[in-house]
Amino acid sequence: MSLRQALGDLEVSTRGEGFFDVTRQVASWLQGQGAQNGLLTILCRHTSASLTIQENADPDVLTDLKTALHRFAPQDGRYVHDAEGPDDMPAHIRTMLTSATLSVPVRGGRMHLGTWQGVYLIEHRARPHERRLSLHYLGD
Repeated sequence: MSLRQALGDLEVSTRGEGFFDVTRQVASWLQGQGAQNGLLTILCRHTSASLTIQENADPDVLTDLKTALHRFAPQDGRYVHDAEGPDDMPAHIRTMLTSATLSVPVRGGRMHLGTWQGVYLIEHRARPHERRLSLHYLGD
């Protein structure tokens, strides 16, 4: 069996701070690559946005996670770095607490996620942004 790889990019428009479900877009890209069994790596190419695999059934989970991130890195003027606004340094801290990359197994052409799991881009900045995700599939 020989392995092949596929590289791609996904653009995500955010509306400001929050969780943006990108599961369908990533799944569509995988399908377009003819992926079967392997590993998908997703990289968020920004330092003030991040990625997570999280529950996709109850939106209260995402609300509580956002509240928790605010507690860990409040926007309260205590930071030295504020060149891009008061929400910038808290966004960097929140990215550090979450993840810039995800590795997801692929089986039978689909991401091997749990029943209630989805892939989310987390926008940590207050205003809308165009975020870029780099996708790398390795498998058959």
